[in-house]
Amino acid sequence: MTALRHRLAERGIDRQLVLLLPALLCVLVLFVYPFAYGVGLSFQPSAGGALGAYKTFFEDPYQRDTIATTLGLALPAAFLNVAASVPIAYRMRGRFRGKRLMTTLLVVPITLGTVLTAEGLLNFLGPTGWFNRILPGDPIRLTNNYWGVFFSLVITGFPFAFLLILSYLSGIDPTLEKAAATLGAGWWQRFWRITLPLLAPGLATTFCLTFVLAFSVFPSAVLVGDPAGSTRVISIAAYHAGYEVYDYPLASAIAVVMGVVELAVVAVVLGLRALFYTGSYGGKG
Repeated sequence: MTALRHRLAERGIDRQLVLLLPALLCVLVLFVYPFAYGVGLSFQPSAGGALGAYKTFFEDPYQRDTIATTLGLALPAAFLNVAASVPIAYRMRGRFRGKRLMTTLLVVPITLGTVLTAEGLLNFLGPTGWFNRILPGDPIRLTNNYWGVFFSLVITGFPFAFLLILSYLSGIDPTLEKAAATLGAGWWQRFWRITLPLLAPGLATTFCLTFVLAFSVFPSAVLVGDPAGSTRVISIAAYHAGYEVYDYPLASAIAVVMGVVELAVVAVVLGLRALFYTGSYGGKG
């Protein structure tokens, strides 16, 4: 028995790994099994063969166009959140008075949730909201359309992107920039040639995570968008198929397509990261 434990320990297997069993069981029950069940269900439509549900989705423009609609919301929102987070996090990585208060204000939208954010947008940017009341002439329509959903994704996604970028920036050794400064490099040269290349892996990871969050948009598209028209995203199509039409194979097929599109975008971004950056992915030390 002792010899067996030694052989297992040499392979990195010890008693402490038993502590991982509950977490592994939760992953299997809550994630792996539902995913596998959904994929299997997508190949069991009532008609059209094994790929009947996928054919129904891709042959119907009203369903198929939800992919482009969702990408048209998620990609710009993720890009804007990451682009806006970089200069703010770069400025806030140092120590200054009021830093904690400023950080708290920037991440407050995380605590609000999608529903409260949507309610605030309707009260502020709606046809009778505060913004339109102070404008002369006809009100500007900024809700119940593309812009309402886009603003909601930016408001709820920015704090998440900001915290990630700030953590990545904090992991970059500040002595590198100090050394460049002693050689006469300005702040822009230091940022462009030192900080940004080291931050590139973090930017790619943050973009992927914020994109996945934005791509799964559902409440915002319903509350401050046009769920039957310009903001009918793919999650709404899946919900409609599963809980209004009760076509579970079609709903599962749409969910699978949704996952494949997300994985494709993530693979492209990570591939570009590997193409443009081949250095270390670690932080300090």
